[in-house]
Amino acid sequence: MNRKVWVAGVGMIPFSKPGASEAYTVMGARATREALRDAGLPYGAIQQAYAGYVYGDSTAGQAVLYGVGLSGIPVFNVNNNCASGSSALFLARQAVESGAVECALAVGFEQMVPGALKGVYDDRPSPLQDFVVAMSDMQGYDTAKPRAAQFFGGAGRDYMKEHGIRGDTFARISVKARQHAARNPFAVFRQTVTLDEVLAAPMIFDPLTRLQCCPPTCGAAAAILCSDEFARRHGLSPAVSIVAQAMTTDTPSTFGAGDMRKVVGYDMTRAAADQVYEAAGIGPDDVDVVELHDCFTANELITYEGLRLTPEGSAEKFILEGDNTYGGKVVTNPSGGLLSKGHPLGATGLAQCTELVWQLRGQADLRQVEGARLALQHNLGLGGACVVTLYQAG
Repeated sequence: MNRKVWVAGVGMIPFSKPGASEAYTVMGARATREALRDAGLPYGAIQQAYAGYVYGDSTAGQAVLYGVGLSGIPVFNVNNNCASGSSALFLARQAVESGAVECALAVGFEQMVPGALKGVYDDRPSPLQDFVVAMSDMQGYDTAKPRAAQFFGGAGRDYMKEHGIRGDTFARISVKARQHAARNPFAVFRQTVTLDEVLAAPMIFDPLTRLQCCPPTCGAAAAILCSDEFARRHGLSPAVSIVAQAMTTDTPSTFGAGDMRKVVGYDMTRAAADQVYEAAGIGPDDVDVVELHDCFTANELITYEGLRLTPEGSAEKFILEGDNTYGGKVVTNPSGGLLSKGHPLGATGLAQCTELVWQLRGQADLRQVEGARLALQHNLGLGGACVVTLYQAG
């Protein structure tokens, strides 16, 4: 990175179930105004904006931001599946870090419908066509079952096959997620659940029961990034900076390794994390708190190892010994994660950013990770994209 990039402000609205939310235009504008208020800046200070969403028509970003102001700035619409929000953040960071602008906004939003994720068009090739073919060759594909659950459930099966872990290990992640979300007023599911309840929920795709799958969610979040010079000129005292960030896409191993973990992005995660650690000059043991992409419990488990939070093959021990929560090695998803906070696709990456900024400022209330100084964010989208971001307090 060429120059320091500060997170000047963040904003988020409480997530909700489909049908219970405001329109995406209202949600996105609310989150943006919260970020502006948090930063102490007028909308006129923003020089560029990047809007992340998945299910929406072209220029939805303009429709959101026109509700905040008509300043004439460039607005870029970003769609990278579930990594759309962090992709918008990546572009905003890149614009500030390169000197193209002094202050940029990233906003993510999603107005979803009930049920499993589906493609919109059936008259052209799906962007996930190669992924479906790879999955079909490895484990088959049942068109009657949710496609995403088959992708990530298959990754869980391949992990179980190699390492022989207990069948209830994945379910323990859901129990932990609900315990964390119970402290988060922005989360959709704040009721705790027991291990027996998770295991007794309807089976979606073995080993994933319904309570091990993230819910369709509506919501919005935003972040404002600025340069050191901009902060001084405007009398700002931001407390959190982005010290390293990397974005990766798929490589031949995704389709050629014969492993569903690779298909769902394990190698993208490992490559992005390694780039971030190298750029920052730190190791995974230095990280205090992590928000990672737990769209399914299986993905949280394999991501522990993808991010090098624990050695390969040791994720079950990491979970059983409580190293993934308060009092353990590193607190993962203090917000409740996608499993319990919710997963409004375009907003997720920026909701993760918001949570981690609050954590590093010491503003996370009952879910505060004591003494947090370094925070790692992981946001993944099939198709594919992975963004890993490291934040530092001070």
